[in-house]
Amino acid sequence: MAEVVLLDFWGSPFGMRARIALAEKGVKYEYKEEHLLTGKKTPLLLETNPVHKKIPVLIHNGKPISESLVIVQYIEDAWSDTAPLLPADPYGRSQARFWADFVDKKIYDQGKKIWANKAGEVQEAGKKELIESLKLLEGELGEKPFFGGETIGYVDVALVPFYTWFYSFETIGNFSIQAECPKLIEWVKRCLERESVSKSLVDPEKVYVDLILVLKKMYGYE
Repeated sequence: MAEVVLLDFWGSPFGMRARIALAEKGVKYEYKEEHLLTGKKTPLLLETNPVHKKIPVLIHNGKPISESLVIVQYIEDAWSDTAPLLPADPYGRSQARFWADFVDKKIYDQGKKIWANKAGEVQEAGKKELIESLKLLEGELGEKPFFGGETIGYVDVALVPFYTWFYSFETIGNFSIQAECPKLIEWVKRCLERESVSKSLVDPEKVYVDLILVLKKMYGYE
C-alpha cells in the first residue's frame, strides 16, 4: 500500500476537503474510489472506518484517520512545514475551528432539506435556513480575500467543496445563491483560481445529473 491513501467518493464534498488539503500541502497519494451508489462498501473501508463506515478515510503509513475535518487537521499537523491552513495563534485557530464546525453542522443538512424533498414547507425551510447560514458565513468573510486571510485556510477548505452542490440546491429549490450572497460567490471564484481547488472539485452540473438526481430516484425523493 502507498504511504498515503485516500478512500473517497467522487461527488462527496467531505472527500473534496481532504483532496484540497493534500493538494495544498503537495502530498502525493493513492486515490481509491468507493462506488457508494451501488450500495456496496469495500472491505478496506469497513476495516479502516468500522464505526461510521463512511468516506473519506485517509490512511497514512497504514494508520486510518476518519471524519473529514479531523482528516484536514491531521494533514495540517502531519505536513506542518508547508502551506499552513490554520493560524499560528491559538485564538485564530479557535475561530477557524468554530466556523468550520458551523459549516459541518449546517450546510449539508440544510441543503438536503432542499434536494431530498418535493416543493413544500420542508424545502422552503431548507432554503431559508441555508441562505441564513451562507449570509452569516459571508459576514464572517467580510472584505478578506479568503476566510484564512490573504490565502486559503481551514474554513475555506471546509466550505468551498459545497459549491459543487449549489447548482443542485438552486435548480431543485428554484432560487439563486449568487443573488442572495454575491460576495460568497466571488470568494468561490477566487478559490477556483487555485489549482488545489479547481482540480479537487467536480463539475456542479455533473453532481446534479450523476449524483443528486440518481439519489432522488433511488430513495424516492422525486
